[in-house]
Amino acid sequence: MTSEALYDLVRRVQSGKHEGQYIECKAAESGTPKWLFDTLSSFSNQDKGGVILFGIDEKSGFSVVGVYDPQDLQSKVDEQCKQMEPIVRPLFTVLEIDGKFVVSAEIASIEVFDRPCFYKGAGRMKGSYVRSGGADNPMTEYEVYSYEAYKRQVHDDLRVIDRASMDDLNSAQLDSYLVKLKVQKPKFATLPLEDTLKLQGIAIGGKPTLAGVMLFGKYPQGFNPQLSITAMVAAGNDAFEYSGETRFIDNQRIEGTIPEMLDLAVGFVRRNMRVSTVVDSVTTKRKDKEEYPLLAIREIILNSLIHRDYSIHTAASPIRLIMYRDRLELENPGGLYGRLTIDELGKAVADTRNEFIAGILEILIDSENRFTGIPNIRGAMKASGLPEPEFKTSRGQFKVTLRNSVIEDWEKKLIEFCKTPRTRQEIAELLSVSTLAYAMSKYIQPLLDLGRLKMTIPKTPKSPNQQYFSQIEH
Repeated sequence: MTSEALYDLVRRVQSGKHEGQYIECKAAESGTPKWLFDTLSSFSNQDKGGVILFGIDEKSGFSVVGVYDPQDLQSKVDEQCKQMEPIVRPLFTVLEIDGKFVVSAEIASIEVFDRPCFYKGAGRMKGSYVRSGGADNPMTEYEVYSYEAYKRQVHDDLRVIDRASMDDLNSAQLDSYLVKLKVQKPKFATLPLEDTLKLQGIAIGGKPTLAGVMLFGKYPQGFNPQLSITAMVAAGNDAFEYSGETRFIDNQRIEGTIPEMLDLAVGFVRRNMRVSTVVDSVTTKRKDKEEYPLLAIREIILNSLIHRDYSIHTAASPIRLIMYRDRLELENPGGLYGRLTIDELGKAVADTRNEFIAGILEILIDSENRFTGIPNIRGAMKASGLPEPEFKTSRGQFKVTLRNSVIEDWEKKLIEFCKTPRTRQEIAELLSVSTLAYAMSKYIQPLLDLGRLKMTIPKTPKSPNQQYFSQIEH
Protein backbone atom coordinates (compact mmCIF):
# COMPACT_ATOMS: atom_id res chain seq x y z
CA MET A 1 0.00 0.00 0.00
CA THR A 2 1.35 3.43 -0.88
CA SER A 3 1.50 6.22 1.70
CA GLU A 4 -1.18 8.10 -0.23
CA ALA A 5 -3.47 5.06 -0.22
CA LEU A 6 -2.95 4.57 3.52
CA TYR A 7 -3.73 8.21 4.22
CA ASP A 8 -6.94 8.02 2.16
CA LEU A 9 -7.95 4.80 3.94
CA VAL A 10 -7.49 6.36 7.39
CA ARG A 11 -9.59 9.36 6.42
CA ARG A 12 -12.35 7.14 4.98
CA VAL A 13 -12.49 5.13 8.19
CA GLN A 14 -12.65 8.32 10.26
CA SER A 15 -15.34 9.79 8.04
CA GLY A 16 -17.47 6.64 8.08
CA LYS A 17 -16.68 5.86 11.72
CA HIS A 18 -16.74 2.11 11.21
CA GLU A 19 -14.42 -0.76 10.41
CA GLY A 20 -16.36 -3.24 8.29
CA GLN A 21 -15.67 -6.46 6.46
CA TYR A 22 -12.11 -5.65 5.40
CA ILE A 23 -10.78 -3.17 7.99
CA GLU A 24 -9.80 -3.71 11.64
CA CYS A 25 -8.57 -0.82 13.82
CA LYS A 26 -6.22 -1.25 16.78
CA ALA A 27 -5.07 1.55 19.06
CA ALA A 28 -1.53 0.18 19.82
CA GLU A 29 -0.69 3.41 21.63
CA SER A 30 0.81 1.59 24.60
CA GLY A 31 2.03 -1.60 22.93
CA THR A 32 1.26 -4.29 20.38
CA PRO A 33 -2.10 -6.03 20.90
CA LYS A 34 -1.38 -9.47 22.30
CA TRP A 35 -4.18 -11.30 20.47
CA LEU A 36 -4.41 -10.72 16.74
CA PHE A 37 -4.91 -14.37 15.84
CA ASP A 38 -8.66 -14.11 15.25
CA THR A 39 -8.29 -11.22 12.79
CA LEU A 40 -5.29 -12.79 11.07
CA SER A 41 -7.35 -15.94 10.58
CA SER A 42 -10.56 -14.29 9.37
CA PHE A 43 -8.82 -11.95 6.92
CA SER A 44 -6.77 -14.82 5.50
CA ASN A 45 -9.91 -16.91 5.07
CA GLN A 46 -11.93 -14.36 3.11
CA ASP A 47 -11.53 -13.82 -0.60
CA LYS A 48 -10.24 -10.25 -0.54
CA GLY A 49 -8.17 -10.43 2.63
CA GLY A 50 -8.14 -7.36 4.88
CA VAL A 51 -6.14 -4.54 6.46
CA ILE A 52 -5.32 -3.99 10.13
CA LEU A 53 -4.80 -0.32 10.99
CA PHE A 54 -2.61 0.23 14.06
CA GLY A 55 -2.74 3.64 15.72
CA ILE A 56 -6.46 4.25 15.15
CA ASP A 57 -8.62 4.15 18.29
CA GLU A 58 -12.20 3.05 17.65
CA LYS A 59 -13.26 3.95 21.20
CA SER A 60 -12.31 7.60 20.71
CA GLY A 61 -14.19 8.01 17.45
CA PHE A 62 -11.46 6.51 15.26
CA SER A 63 -9.01 9.26 16.11
CA VAL A 64 -5.31 8.94 15.28
CA VAL A 65 -3.57 8.03 18.55
CA GLY A 66 -0.41 6.67 16.94
CA VAL A 67 1.62 3.56 17.76
CA TYR A 68 4.22 3.29 20.52
CA ASP A 69 7.06 2.17 18.19
CA PRO A 70 6.48 1.36 14.49
CA GLN A 71 9.53 -0.91 14.18
CA ASP A 72 8.87 -2.93 17.33
CA LEU A 73 5.16 -3.24 16.48
CA GLN A 74 5.95 -4.73 13.05
CA SER A 75 8.34 -7.22 14.64
CA LYS A 76 5.80 -8.38 17.24
CA VAL A 77 2.92 -8.57 14.77
CA ASP A 78 5.14 -10.70 12.54
CA GLU A 79 5.79 -13.01 15.51
CA GLN A 80 2.05 -13.61 15.87
CA CYS A 81 1.75 -14.19 12.12
CA LYS A 82 4.31 -16.99 12.38
CA GLN A 83 2.05 -18.77 14.86
CA MET A 84 -0.62 -19.20 12.19
CA GLU A 85 -1.06 -22.25 9.95
CA PRO A 86 -0.27 -21.54 7.20
CA ILE A 87 2.07 -18.71 8.23
CA VAL A 88 0.68 -15.26 7.42
CA ARG A 89 2.94 -12.83 5.56
CA PRO A 90 1.75 -9.26 6.27
CA LEU A 91 2.71 -6.28 4.13
CA PHE A 92 3.43 -3.24 6.32
CA THR A 93 3.17 0.45 5.51
CA VAL A 94 4.15 3.24 7.93
CA LEU A 95 2.80 6.78 7.69
CA GLU A 96 3.02 9.85 9.91
CA ILE A 97 -0.29 11.67 10.36
CA ASP A 98 -0.59 14.76 12.56
CA GLY A 99 2.77 13.99 14.16
CA LYS A 100 1.82 10.40 15.02
CA PHE A 101 2.68 7.14 13.28
CA VAL A 102 0.05 4.85 11.79
CA VAL A 103 0.98 1.36 10.63
CA SER A 104 -1.08 -0.76 8.27
CA ALA A 105 -0.72 -4.53 7.91
CA GLU A 106 -2.24 -5.92 4.72
CA ILE A 107 -3.32 -9.54 5.14
CA ALA A 108 -3.68 -11.34 1.84
CA SER A 109 -6.31 -13.96 1.15
CA ILE A 110 -4.92 -17.48 1.02
CA GLU A 111 -5.82 -20.10 -1.57
CA VAL A 112 -8.94 -22.18 -0.89
CA PHE A 113 -6.83 -25.35 -0.79
CA ASP A 114 -4.90 -23.87 2.17
CA ARG A 115 -7.96 -22.82 4.18
CA PRO A 116 -8.83 -22.56 6.94
CA CYS A 117 -5.95 -20.47 8.24
CA PHE A 118 -5.91 -20.97 12.01
CA TYR A 119 -3.95 -20.19 15.19
CA LYS A 120 -1.77 -23.22 15.86
CA GLY A 121 -2.02 -22.76 19.62
CA ALA A 122 -5.78 -23.41 19.52
CA GLY A 123 -5.87 -25.98 16.72
CA ARG A 124 -7.87 -26.08 13.51
CA MET A 125 -11.33 -26.45 15.08
CA LYS A 126 -10.97 -23.74 17.74
CA GLY A 127 -8.43 -21.48 16.07
CA SER A 128 -10.23 -20.82 12.76
CA TYR A 129 -12.21 -17.60 12.35
CA VAL A 130 -14.47 -15.97 9.80
CA ARG A 131 -15.19 -12.27 9.32
CA SER A 132 -18.76 -11.05 9.65
CA GLY A 133 -19.19 -7.30 9.29
CA GLY A 134 -16.69 -5.83 11.72
CA ALA A 135 -16.41 -8.91 13.93
CA ASP A 136 -14.23 -12.02 13.93
CA ASN A 137 -16.30 -15.10 14.77
CA PRO A 138 -15.13 -18.67 15.40
CA MET A 139 -15.83 -20.93 12.46
CA THR A 140 -18.53 -23.50 12.95
CA GLU A 141 -17.71 -27.18 12.70
CA TYR A 142 -19.44 -27.21 9.33
CA GLU A 143 -17.42 -24.27 7.98
CA VAL A 144 -14.18 -26.03 8.87
CA TYR A 145 -15.50 -29.27 7.38
CA SER A 146 -16.46 -27.60 4.10
CA TYR A 147 -12.86 -26.57 3.46
CA GLU A 148 -11.55 -29.99 4.42
CA ALA A 149 -14.14 -31.71 2.20
CA TYR A 150 -13.06 -29.61 -0.77
CA LYS A 151 -9.36 -30.26 -0.19
CA ARG A 152 -9.89 -34.01 0.16
CA GLN A 153 -12.46 -34.09 -2.66
CA VAL A 154 -15.07 -35.72 -0.43
CA HIS A 155 -18.16 -36.78 -2.41
CA ASP A 156 -21.07 -36.71 0.01
CA ASP A 157 -23.42 -37.82 -2.75
CA LEU A 158 -21.52 -41.14 -2.73
CA ARG A 159 -22.21 -41.75 0.94
CA VAL A 160 -23.78 -45.21 1.33
CA ILE A 161 -27.20 -45.20 3.00
CA ASP A 162 -26.88 -48.14 5.38
CA ARG A 163 -30.59 -48.57 6.07
CA ALA A 164 -31.47 -48.69 2.39
CA SER A 165 -31.42 -51.63 0.00
CA MET A 166 -31.78 -51.88 -3.77
CA ASP A 167 -35.46 -52.74 -3.18
CA ASP A 168 -35.93 -49.14 -1.98
CA LEU A 169 -35.14 -47.83 -5.46
CA ASN A 170 -37.75 -47.51 -8.18
CA SER A 171 -36.61 -50.25 -10.56
CA ALA A 172 -38.62 -48.93 -13.52
CA GLN A 173 -37.08 -45.44 -13.27
CA LEU A 174 -33.61 -46.90 -12.76
CA ASP A 175 -33.97 -49.22 -15.78
CA SER A 176 -35.18 -46.33 -17.91
CA TYR A 177 -32.14 -44.29 -16.92
CA LEU A 178 -29.73 -47.13 -17.66
CA VAL A 179 -31.20 -47.50 -21.16
CA LYS A 180 -30.60 -43.77 -21.81
CA LEU A 181 -27.11 -44.04 -20.34
CA LYS A 182 -26.10 -46.92 -22.62
CA VAL A 183 -27.41 -45.09 -25.67
CA GLN A 184 -25.45 -41.93 -24.88
CA LYS A 185 -22.37 -43.69 -23.51
CA PRO A 186 -22.04 -47.03 -25.37
CA LYS A 187 -19.07 -48.24 -23.30
CA PHE A 188 -21.41 -48.74 -20.35
CA ALA A 189 -23.36 -51.29 -22.39
CA THR A 190 -20.47 -53.74 -22.09
CA LEU A 191 -20.13 -53.49 -18.29
CA PRO A 192 -21.79 -55.70 -15.66
CA LEU A 193 -24.72 -54.00 -13.88
CA GLU A 194 -22.87 -53.79 -10.56
CA ASP A 195 -19.96 -51.97 -12.20
CA THR A 196 -22.30 -49.57 -13.98
CA LEU A 197 -24.10 -48.69 -10.75
CA LYS A 198 -20.78 -48.14 -8.97
CA LEU A 199 -19.26 -45.98 -11.69
CA GLN A 200 -22.44 -43.90 -11.85
CA GLY A 201 -22.46 -43.45 -8.07
CA ILE A 202 -25.88 -45.07 -7.67
CA ALA A 203 -24.85 -48.07 -5.54
CA ILE A 204 -21.64 -49.36 -4.01
CA GLY A 205 -21.28 -52.97 -2.93
CA GLY A 206 -24.94 -53.60 -3.54
CA LYS A 207 -26.02 -50.72 -1.24
CA PRO A 208 -27.65 -47.53 -2.56
CA THR A 209 -25.73 -44.27 -2.18
CA LEU A 210 -27.29 -40.96 -1.28
CA ALA A 211 -27.26 -40.07 -4.99
CA GLY A 212 -29.06 -43.32 -5.78
CA VAL A 213 -31.73 -42.74 -3.15
CA MET A 214 -32.27 -39.04 -4.00
CA LEU A 215 -32.56 -39.75 -7.72
CA PHE A 216 -34.32 -43.12 -7.85
CA GLY A 217 -35.70 -43.77 -4.36
CA LYS A 218 -39.31 -44.78 -3.84
CA TYR A 219 -39.42 -42.39 -0.86
CA PRO A 220 -36.04 -40.68 -0.25
CA GLN A 221 -37.25 -38.76 2.80
CA GLY A 222 -37.79 -42.05 4.60
CA PHE A 223 -34.01 -42.12 5.01
CA ASN A 224 -33.28 -38.36 5.05
CA PRO A 225 -36.44 -36.56 6.25
CA GLN A 226 -35.07 -33.02 5.86
CA LEU A 227 -33.60 -33.43 2.37
CA SER A 228 -36.69 -31.71 1.04
CA ILE A 229 -38.02 -28.24 0.21
CA THR A 230 -40.20 -26.16 2.50
CA ALA A 231 -42.22 -23.77 0.34
CA MET A 232 -44.25 -20.88 1.73
CA VAL A 233 -46.13 -17.83 0.51
CA ALA A 234 -45.91 -14.98 3.02
CA ALA A 235 -48.76 -12.55 3.55
CA GLY A 236 -46.54 -9.53 3.04
CA ASN A 237 -42.97 -8.42 2.47
CA ASP A 238 -41.81 -9.96 5.73
CA ALA A 239 -42.32 -13.40 7.23
CA PHE A 240 -43.74 -11.76 10.38
CA GLU A 241 -45.97 -9.28 8.60
CA TYR A 242 -49.51 -10.56 8.86
CA SER A 243 -52.97 -9.65 10.08
CA GLY A 244 -55.11 -11.75 12.40
CA GLU A 245 -54.52 -15.47 11.95
CA THR A 246 -52.91 -15.30 8.50
CA ARG A 247 -49.14 -15.49 8.34
CA PHE A 248 -48.61 -17.76 5.36
CA ILE A 249 -51.10 -17.87 2.50
CA ASP A 250 -49.76 -21.22 1.30
CA ASN A 251 -47.39 -23.66 2.94
CA GLN A 252 -46.12 -26.97 1.58
CA ARG A 253 -43.37 -29.47 2.34
CA ILE A 254 -42.14 -30.80 -0.97
CA GLU A 255 -40.73 -34.34 -0.97
CA GLY A 256 -39.72 -37.04 -3.42
CA THR A 257 -36.75 -37.60 -5.68
CA ILE A 258 -34.81 -34.64 -7.03
CA PRO A 259 -36.72 -34.65 -10.36
CA GLU A 260 -40.04 -34.93 -8.50
CA MET A 261 -39.17 -32.10 -6.10
CA LEU A 262 -38.12 -29.95 -9.04
CA ASP A 263 -41.49 -30.37 -10.75
CA LEU A 264 -43.47 -29.90 -7.54
CA ALA A 265 -41.56 -26.78 -6.50
CA VAL A 266 -41.94 -25.17 -9.93
CA GLY A 267 -45.64 -26.04 -9.75
CA PHE A 268 -45.91 -24.43 -6.30
CA VAL A 269 -44.43 -21.18 -7.59
CA ARG A 270 -46.56 -21.24 -10.74
CA ARG A 271 -49.68 -21.80 -8.66
CA ASN A 272 -48.92 -18.87 -6.38
CA MET A 273 -47.56 -16.42 -8.95
CA ARG A 274 -49.54 -13.38 -9.91
CA VAL A 275 -50.39 -12.97 -13.56
CA SER A 276 -51.09 -9.65 -15.26
CA THR A 277 -52.55 -9.08 -18.70
CA VAL A 278 -50.51 -7.03 -21.15
CA VAL A 279 -51.90 -5.56 -24.37
CA ASP A 280 -49.48 -5.41 -27.30
CA SER A 281 -49.42 -1.81 -28.56
CA VAL A 282 -49.00 -2.96 -32.17
CA THR A 283 -51.19 -6.05 -32.49
CA THR A 284 -53.58 -5.10 -29.63
CA LYS A 285 -53.51 -8.75 -28.61
CA ARG A 286 -53.71 -9.55 -24.92
CA LYS A 287 -51.22 -11.91 -23.31
CA ASP A 288 -50.46 -13.01 -19.77
CA LYS A 289 -47.30 -11.81 -18.06
CA GLU A 290 -46.17 -13.93 -15.13
CA GLU A 291 -44.70 -12.45 -12.01
CA TYR A 292 -41.41 -14.33 -12.55
CA PRO A 293 -40.08 -16.09 -15.67
CA LEU A 294 -40.52 -19.83 -15.22
CA LEU A 295 -37.12 -20.48 -16.77
CA ALA A 296 -35.46 -18.54 -13.94
CA ILE A 297 -37.60 -20.31 -11.33
CA ARG A 298 -36.72 -23.75 -12.70
CA GLU A 299 -33.01 -22.91 -12.86
CA ILE A 300 -32.71 -21.65 -9.28
CA ILE A 301 -34.60 -24.67 -7.91
CA LEU A 302 -32.62 -27.14 -10.02
CA ASN A 303 -29.34 -25.51 -9.01
CA SER A 304 -30.29 -25.72 -5.35
CA LEU A 305 -31.15 -29.42 -5.59
CA ILE A 306 -27.92 -30.21 -7.43
CA HIS A 307 -25.52 -28.02 -5.50
CA ARG A 308 -26.87 -28.05 -1.94
CA ASP A 309 -24.62 -29.63 0.67
CA TYR A 310 -25.66 -33.24 1.27
CA SER A 311 -23.20 -33.88 4.11
CA ILE A 312 -24.28 -35.05 7.56
CA HIS A 313 -23.62 -31.49 8.79
CA THR A 314 -26.59 -30.13 6.81
CA ALA A 315 -28.80 -33.24 6.70
CA ALA A 316 -31.28 -31.58 9.08
CA SER A 317 -31.67 -28.48 6.90
CA PRO A 318 -34.20 -28.39 4.05
CA ILE A 319 -34.07 -25.98 1.13
CA ARG A 320 -36.32 -23.00 1.97
CA LEU A 321 -38.43 -21.30 -0.69
CA ILE A 322 -40.46 -18.25 0.36
CA MET A 323 -42.59 -16.08 -1.89
CA TYR A 324 -43.05 -12.60 -0.46
CA ARG A 325 -45.21 -9.96 -2.08
CA ASP A 326 -42.20 -8.14 -3.49
CA ARG A 327 -39.69 -10.97 -4.01
CA LEU A 328 -38.96 -14.69 -4.04
CA GLU A 329 -36.15 -16.11 -1.91
CA LEU A 330 -34.52 -19.54 -2.16
CA GLU A 331 -32.11 -20.46 0.62
CA ASN A 332 -29.81 -23.41 0.19
CA PRO A 333 -27.81 -25.33 2.84
CA GLY A 334 -24.14 -25.01 1.94
CA GLY A 335 -22.29 -21.91 0.77
CA LEU A 336 -20.41 -21.58 -2.49
CA TYR A 337 -18.21 -24.58 -3.11
CA GLY A 338 -14.50 -24.50 -3.81
CA ARG A 339 -12.79 -21.54 -5.45
CA LEU A 340 -15.88 -19.83 -6.83
CA THR A 341 -16.79 -16.38 -5.49
CA ILE A 342 -20.05 -14.41 -5.76
CA ASP A 343 -18.43 -12.04 -8.28
CA GLU A 344 -17.52 -14.99 -10.51
CA LEU A 345 -20.97 -16.62 -10.58
CA GLY A 346 -21.90 -17.39 -14.15
CA LYS A 347 -18.57 -16.09 -15.45
CA ALA A 348 -16.08 -18.73 -14.37
CA VAL A 349 -16.09 -22.52 -14.48
CA ALA A 350 -17.28 -23.68 -11.07
CA ASP A 351 -16.20 -26.62 -8.95
CA THR A 352 -19.05 -29.10 -8.62
CA ARG A 353 -19.93 -30.25 -5.12
CA ASN A 354 -22.09 -33.23 -6.14
CA GLU A 355 -20.53 -34.49 -9.36
CA PHE A 356 -22.49 -37.75 -9.53
CA ILE A 357 -25.89 -36.17 -8.94
CA ALA A 358 -25.12 -33.50 -11.55
CA GLY A 359 -23.88 -36.07 -14.05
CA ILE A 360 -26.89 -38.36 -13.71
CA LEU A 361 -29.35 -35.46 -14.04
CA GLU A 362 -27.79 -34.47 -17.36
CA ILE A 363 -29.19 -37.71 -18.78
CA LEU A 364 -32.14 -38.27 -16.47
CA ILE A 365 -33.92 -34.95 -17.11
CA ASP A 366 -31.79 -33.49 -19.90
CA SER A 367 -30.35 -30.86 -17.58
CA GLU A 368 -27.33 -28.94 -18.80
CA ASN A 369 -24.42 -29.35 -16.43
CA ARG A 370 -22.38 -26.83 -18.40
CA PHE A 371 -22.48 -23.87 -16.03
CA THR A 372 -25.26 -22.08 -17.91
CA GLY A 373 -27.70 -21.86 -14.99
CA ILE A 374 -26.71 -18.42 -13.68
CA PRO A 375 -26.56 -16.78 -17.15
CA ASN A 376 -29.98 -18.30 -17.92
CA ILE A 377 -31.43 -16.84 -14.72
CA ARG A 378 -29.97 -13.41 -15.42
CA GLY A 379 -31.10 -13.49 -19.04
CA ALA A 380 -34.65 -14.55 -18.19
CA MET A 381 -35.04 -11.82 -15.55
CA LYS A 382 -33.69 -9.18 -17.93
CA ALA A 383 -35.97 -10.31 -20.75
CA SER A 384 -38.95 -9.98 -18.39
CA GLY A 385 -37.94 -6.44 -17.44
CA LEU A 386 -37.20 -7.47 -13.85
CA PRO A 387 -34.29 -6.52 -11.57
CA GLU A 388 -31.00 -8.42 -11.66
CA PRO A 389 -31.12 -11.57 -9.48
CA GLU A 390 -29.31 -11.25 -6.17
CA PHE A 391 -26.90 -13.90 -4.88
CA LYS A 392 -25.56 -14.02 -1.34
CA THR A 393 -23.45 -16.53 0.56
CA SER A 394 -22.77 -16.43 4.28
CA ARG A 395 -21.84 -18.93 6.98
CA GLY A 396 -22.84 -22.08 5.15
CA GLN A 397 -25.92 -20.72 3.38
CA PHE A 398 -26.47 -19.64 -0.22
CA LYS A 399 -29.46 -17.45 -1.06
CA VAL A 400 -30.98 -16.32 -4.34
CA THR A 401 -33.44 -13.43 -4.41
CA LEU A 402 -35.65 -12.61 -7.38
CA ARG A 403 -37.51 -9.32 -7.14
CA ASN A 404 -40.73 -8.60 -9.01
CA SER A 405 -42.31 -5.43 -10.29
CA VAL A 406 -45.81 -6.70 -11.01
CA ILE A 407 -47.01 -7.10 -7.44
CA GLU A 408 -46.19 -3.65 -6.20
CA ASP A 409 -47.59 -1.98 -9.33
CA TRP A 410 -50.89 -3.82 -9.03
CA GLU A 411 -51.06 -3.29 -5.30
CA LYS A 412 -50.73 0.47 -5.65
CA LYS A 413 -53.18 0.48 -8.52
CA LEU A 414 -55.72 -1.56 -6.59
CA ILE A 415 -55.44 0.45 -3.38
CA GLU A 416 -55.82 3.68 -5.34
CA PHE A 417 -58.83 2.22 -7.18
CA CYS A 418 -60.47 1.19 -3.90
CA LYS A 419 -60.44 4.65 -2.39
CA THR A 420 -64.04 4.33 -3.48
CA PRO A 421 -65.59 1.00 -2.37
CA ARG A 422 -65.53 -1.54 -5.22
CA THR A 423 -67.15 -4.90 -5.96
CA ARG A 424 -65.30 -8.07 -6.86
CA GLN A 425 -66.44 -7.66 -10.45
CA GLU A 426 -65.07 -4.12 -10.69
CA ILE A 427 -61.73 -5.22 -9.27
CA ALA A 428 -61.53 -8.20 -11.64
CA GLU A 429 -62.19 -5.91 -14.60
CA LEU A 430 -59.53 -3.45 -13.42
CA LEU A 431 -56.94 -6.21 -13.22
CA SER A 432 -58.09 -7.93 -16.42
CA VAL A 433 -58.73 -11.14 -14.47
CA SER A 434 -61.15 -13.60 -16.03
CA THR A 435 -62.64 -15.15 -12.86
CA LEU A 436 -63.87 -13.60 -9.63
CA ALA A 437 -62.41 -16.49 -7.60
CA TYR A 438 -58.94 -15.82 -8.98
CA ALA A 439 -59.24 -12.09 -8.30
CA MET A 440 -60.33 -12.88 -4.76
CA SER A 441 -57.58 -15.40 -3.92
CA LYS A 442 -54.65 -13.74 -5.67
CA TYR A 443 -55.33 -10.03 -5.25
CA ILE A 444 -58.07 -9.12 -2.81
CA GLN A 445 -57.57 -11.64 0.01
CA PRO A 446 -53.82 -10.94 0.51
CA LEU A 447 -54.54 -7.22 0.93
CA LEU A 448 -57.39 -8.03 3.32
CA ASP A 449 -54.99 -10.19 5.37
CA LEU A 450 -52.53 -7.30 5.57
CA GLY A 451 -55.26 -4.83 6.52
CA ARG A 452 -54.70 -2.73 3.40
CA LEU A 453 -58.23 -3.42 2.18
CA LYS A 454 -61.39 -3.57 4.27
CA MET A 455 -64.84 -5.01 3.68
CA THR A 456 -67.97 -2.88 3.75
CA ILE A 457 -69.88 -5.85 5.24
CA PRO A 458 -67.22 -7.55 7.43
CA LYS A 459 -69.71 -9.76 9.29
CA THR A 460 -70.82 -11.38 6.04
CA PRO A 461 -67.65 -11.84 3.95
CA LYS A 462 -69.40 -13.73 1.12
CA SER A 463 -72.30 -11.33 0.76
CA PRO A 464 -73.15 -10.64 -2.93
CA ASN A 465 -73.28 -6.96 -1.96
CA GLN A 466 -69.76 -7.01 -0.52
CA GLN A 467 -67.44 -4.20 -1.49
CA TYR A 468 -63.81 -3.45 -0.67
CA PHE A 469 -62.18 -0.17 0.21
CA SER A 470 -58.64 0.92 1.00
CA GLN A 471 -57.49 2.18 4.38
CA ILE A 472 -56.34 5.44 2.83
CA GLU A 473 -59.82 6.89 2.80
CA HIS A 474 -61.27 5.19 5.83
